[in-house]
Amino acid sequence: MAKNIQSLERAAAMLRLLAGGERRLGLSDIASSVGLAKGTAHGILRTLQAEGFVEQDQASGRYQLGAELLRLGNSYLDVHELRARALVWTDDLARSSGESVHLGVLHQHGVLVIHHVFRPDDSRQVLEVGAMQPLHSTALGKVLSAYDPVAHSEVLEIEREAFTPRTVTGLADFETVLDTARARGWAADVEETWEGVASVAAPIHDRRRMPVGAVAITGAVERVCHDGQLRSELIAAVRDCARAVSRDLGAGRF
Repeated sequence: MAKNIQSLERAAAMLRLLAGGERRLGLSDIASSVGLAKGTAHGILRTLQAEGFVEQDQASGRYQLGAELLRLGNSYLDVHELRARALVWTDDLARSSGESVHLGVLHQHGVLVIHHVFRPDDSRQVLEVGAMQPLHSTALGKVLSAYDPVAHSEVLEIEREAFTPRTVTGLADFETVLDTARARGWAADVEETWEGVASVAAPIHDRRRMPVGAVAITGAVERVCHDGQLRSELIAAVRDCARAVSRDLGAGRF
């Protein structure tokens, strides 16, 4: 069995101590509580402080939990609330469309799939929860890039790789794609990421009207498209699903 990393265990113990006891604790209190020498404890606290996980009061020198932990905690809650709110609607979307459905959020310059509903048939399929998708070529990524300012900044910084001859990589052309997505309220990926695969996605907003994720239908081009165009009923179904999830998150009508 692999051994745990001692420094991480000590850092975790300090964070739990600060979360469960007094609002602020001094170096001596922290060191004695976790059984460390002051010098060792101070080194760990200094690292946690540099990463934003711990803050030090300048007047008293005492430590407390930092804002970065709050941000991470809110991100965890937002993702899990999004998935919980979307479960029923994405199941319905997969059943009505006959295609697989993905729910994605912005994560590390890409799209993290946090929920995947299989296509409702007997075909062999692989669960893609936890998979990363590109921002610039997938329908999920384009929607996030169009509506989320952070995603938009990130997609302009990354290398936009051409996965197929259809992938849009040029900056001006890509910005036009995003403008079109904003105007329509949805984005498409027709063989831009994977040959023979098409997808359509719409954005999901929270109670602050901020984009928190996107939902997409994905399937074979011959099923998702008709005469070279995405089927209008699938576009409408994805948008309806996104609106329903947004309403459940408190966004109201869009």
